[in-house]
Amino acid sequence: MDDTFSRLELLIGSNSLNKIKQKKVAIFGLGGVGGNVCDALARSGIMNFDLFDHDQISITNINRQIVANHQTLGINKVDAMKNHILSISPSAIVHTHCSFILPENINQIDFTQFDYVVDAVDTVSTKISIIVECTNHHIPIISSMGTGNKMHPELLEITDISKTSVCPLARVMRHELKKRNIEHVKVVYSKEVPLKPIHQEQTKEGKTIPGSTAFVPPVAGILIASQIIQDFLK
Repeated sequence: MDDTFSRLELLIGSNSLNKIKQKKVAIFGLGGVGGNVCDALARSGIMNFDLFDHDQISITNINRQIVANHQTLGINKVDAMKNHILSISPSAIVHTHCSFILPENINQIDFTQFDYVVDAVDTVSTKISIIVECTNHHIPIISSMGTGNKMHPELLEITDISKTSVCPLARVMRHELKKRNIEHVKVVYSKEVPLKPIHQEQTKEGKTIPGSTAFVPPVAGILIASQIIQDFLK
């Protein structure tokens, strides 16, 4: 007898656990938020994953990303996460997509195969495209708002994007989604006012790099996973 999920089964029963095991979840973005979504879902009985991320693990990921350590540097995040999921649940089915999802290529993904979608990417245009696809296909989705430059995980909450405030990313998303006649999307966000980094660093593309902690992004990921499981049990 496999007791991997026996402690969860004590709370929800075998029928509900079997229901969870039948679900397929797509996670877009495997950083501090998305990686912890995967971990918590794998430990909660989800057996079928589609993972989307084009990055490799870098040393700056180590402070917050669950698969990042000195042994995994340079490995594709989707591959490291697949190994991590299988180390928890060897029977899981994990499809990996090491590609940069853009509005121009998102129509190549069959969203109808997913029971739930997680948006944990950083690029606004991609976040919008994922949400639009899910809305068009009536696929449940939860989107992560900004977790960078923040220190207080206890201020994170799950709500509808129409009820968000303070968060700069949520403000931009509300505006862009409204232009597309989308006013209601489930999100995780925080009312914490973002801190200003002591030193400004930029990517090669000229984007300002936000500071990050070991606790805000992971807690956002765990909240997302919790919401997904609860929605599956309804």
